[in-house]
Amino acid sequence: MVKNRAGWHLRGELRLYEPMSRHTSWRVGGLADRFYISTDLDDLSQFLSIQDSEETYTWIGLGSNMLVRDGGISGTIIATLSALEKLKILGKQLIKVGAGTTCMKLARFVANSNLSGTEFLAGIPGTVGGALAMNAGAFDTEIWELVRKVQTINSRGKQNSYTRDEFEVTYRSVVLPDNEWFISADIELRHDVEGKPHELVRELLARRAQMQPIGKASCGSVFRNPESDYAARLIDESGLKGARIGGAHVSDKHANFIINDGNASASDIEQLIYYIQETVQKKCSVLLEPEVRIIGKK
Repeated sequence: MVKNRAGWHLRGELRLYEPMSRHTSWRVGGLADRFYISTDLDDLSQFLSIQDSEETYTWIGLGSNMLVRDGGISGTIIATLSALEKLKILGKQLIKVGAGTTCMKLARFVANSNLSGTEFLAGIPGTVGGALAMNAGAFDTEIWELVRKVQTINSRGKQNSYTRDEFEVTYRSVVLPDNEWFISADIELRHDVEGKPHELVRELLARRAQMQPIGKASCGSVFRNPESDYAARLIDESGLKGARIGGAHVSDKHANFIINDGNASASDIEQLIYYIQETVQKKCSVLLEPEVRIIGKK
C-alpha cells in the first residue's frame, strides 16, 4: 500500500529502482526510477491524479516489443497486467477487453465464446494494450480491423472514450492523443458457424512454432516488413542469420528475431539492430525500420 502526500492510501505497489530485465521478454534493461503495479482501474486513476504534472510515464504489459537500454528509464513505469486484465461480453458479437489482457487469453476467450476473429492474436507475445498501440497483426489480419471503440486514460487519471474513426491507423502504427494510453477496447467479432475457432488457434500456433524461435529470449519481430517484401527475407539474403554481437545473435530459424543467449546486454542487442540495418541497406538498398521500441538511457 502506498501513502501519497495528500494522506490518501493507494492499494497498488510502488517499487523504486526496479530492474527492467525482470519485465522484458529480451530479459535486459537497466533500472526504472519508479515501477507502479496498480490493483485496478480506480487505483490507477487515483495514482495518476496525484502525481506531479511533469512526471513522465512508460506503460508496459509483457515487455515483448521494447528494448530498455542498460542505463534504465527515468520517470514511472505503469504495469498493466494486473489492473487492466478484463474480458466482458457486451452483446452477441461484441466484447470489451482490457489493455492488460494477453493476446493469447483474448483469443482463447473468444474461441470459448463460440466467436471468431481473434485467432491470429494467439501467437502474438504481448498484451492487448500493446497490440492496440502498434496495430499488431499476423497472417494478413490486424487488431484495428476489429475495433469499434477504445477507452483511454490520461496523465491526470481522466478516462476518455473514442470511436475507431477518430484514430489514424496504419501498418504497425496508431496515433494517440498526447499523454493518453489505452485501457480497454470494444471489439466486434463473428459468430463461428462451423465450430472451428479452437482448431484455427491450434493451427496458427503450430505454424508459429514451426517458423519462429518460440521459447527463446526475444522481442518477437524486430523490424517492420517493408512494402511488398519481408524483413526476414532481406536479412537472410544479406547473410545475417547467426550474426552475433556479444550475447545477442540473429536467429537461425527466423532472421527477423534477435535472441539473447543469456548474457546479452541491451547494448549488444541495439548494436546488432544497427548492424542489421546497415548491412541490409548496403546489400539490398532497403533501410529496415525497427518495429521494436528502443527506450531508456544508454
